[in-house]
Amino acid sequence: MRRVAVIGTGHSKFCFNSEKTQVEMLAEVALDAINEANITPKDVQAVNVGNVLGDFEEGQGMVQSFFANDIGCFNVAASRFEGACASGSMAVRDAVMWVASGYYDIMLVGGVEKATAMGTPLATRTFAMFGDSRYEFPAGFTFPAVFALLAHLYSNKYGIPLPALKEQMAAVSVQSHEYAVKNPNAQIHKAISKEDVLKSFMVSTPIQLQDACPFSDGAAAVVIASEETAKKLVKKPVYFAGIGQASSGKLSSQQKYLPRIRARELASQQSYSMAGLTPKDMDLCELHDCFSIAAMIAAEGLGFFDYGTSGLAWEKGQTRIGGKIPINISGGLKAKGHPIGATGVSQVYEVTRQLRGDMAEQGRQVDGAKYGIIDTLGGDGVLVSMILSTM
Repeated sequence: MRRVAVIGTGHSKFCFNSEKTQVEMLAEVALDAINEANITPKDVQAVNVGNVLGDFEEGQGMVQSFFANDIGCFNVAASRFEGACASGSMAVRDAVMWVASGYYDIMLVGGVEKATAMGTPLATRTFAMFGDSRYEFPAGFTFPAVFALLAHLYSNKYGIPLPALKEQMAAVSVQSHEYAVKNPNAQIHKAISKEDVLKSFMVSTPIQLQDACPFSDGAAAVVIASEETAKKLVKKPVYFAGIGQASSGKLSSQQKYLPRIRARELASQQSYSMAGLTPKDMDLCELHDCFSIAAMIAAEGLGFFDYGTSGLAWEKGQTRIGGKIPINISGGLKAKGHPIGATGVSQVYEVTRQLRGDMAEQGRQVDGAKYGIIDTLGGDGVLVSMILSTM
């Protein structure tokens, strides 16, 4: 297979109640990515888009075809991907395989969502469609409840008293907000304290409001190309070193493995194996922190910390710049925001720009970073893992 690189990036500010349509948001970031890649829309051979709930949010399907036409990518193959919160990552992974195979030389990948248009009740209900709707949803399993259950299981399995676990979870949120303040694209530009987290209202015991990411509107895009093409167009291509994807059944089918997510471990093992690397080689990570406990579970599943110890790592600063493994220096889903179809593409955007050294002006550059990994969780268990490299 050919090597594949990111050669252009685009990213909107994540926000609440955007005045723009999803097609408009996607068109803007796509043109930014195309311009950065030193190409024109006519050079794009195919388009992939992550979009989960456009039909509920705006009564609009087919965003992939409409935005492609609007920016001048006429009549190209345009595909929409739905894997809940992992939709954007699935779209990127698929494009990498198309270009690696030699079928295309240049592809445009975007992700977009306008979740806040639905309001909290409808958003909560539609998000719950990506868990089991026959048995688990009627029993009260929306995603706050799912991660509340995982927090209780985590506390019990690793012998961490719930009050101590909640303080560790608070440390995750505090760090995310600290870095989001420095990210101009982040939805929430407000630092918080541990006390702010612990006094926020209870959503689903023990998950409190400040343990959870917001509903968000926003878009992100990347242009990817074969190595030969990339070297002709840009000075600093960032390469895909490894990709992986795995899935799980409904939550109850995973009960013997929880709170670990087996699909995450398999997907990341695929990425590490393809890249010939290990967790120790990673210089930074953008992982799926829809809830603070989710970040802790993910960091362990990716191999950065022993099981049951990641919360202590956050408290000790091991996940900050200068620590063992900088995690979610973008602010993560928690504070950067989580427009679900765009999240995975946003993670690729962030790691790409870190590896190019573009974040120094924002005061959140991981100096000398050569390898970065992204981790995206969709629903009860679609996991996508991708490793990017400067080499």
